[in-house]
Amino acid sequence: MDEGEAQMLENYFPILLFIFVGLAMGVAPLLLGWLAAPNRPDNAKLSPYECGFGAFEDARMKFDVRYYLVAILFILFDLEIAFLFPWAVVLKEIGLFGYISMLIFLAILVVGFIYEWKRGALEWE
Repeated sequence: MDEGEAQMLENYFPILLFIFVGLAMGVAPLLLGWLAAPNRPDNAKLSPYECGFGAFEDARMKFDVRYYLVAILFILFDLEIAFLFPWAVVLKEIGLFGYISMLIFLAILVVGFIYEWKRGALEWE
């Protein structure tokens, strides 16, 4: 092995060590739990539902679209907050341009919110 290959292996050793330690930290608790935990299954633990009664509908039943709409609205406003926090932290550094950019972003979100409100997406029956 020449000096260039040795130098490359030396550069990649921390990465390989990090991968090995990460895998060990993930696999070791699983192995320890499998080896140390008691394995005494009974009828209740082996049943598909532990709530006391069996399944009464198909798992592929149709959901109302409003469930998905509420989830999408949650993600939308969650992302809005995810953008607002860093913006508020660096507001003094980005100046007027950053302030106006965020106002435009919020205006677009408000227009979408008003549209959803007028369409009745926020009303639950």
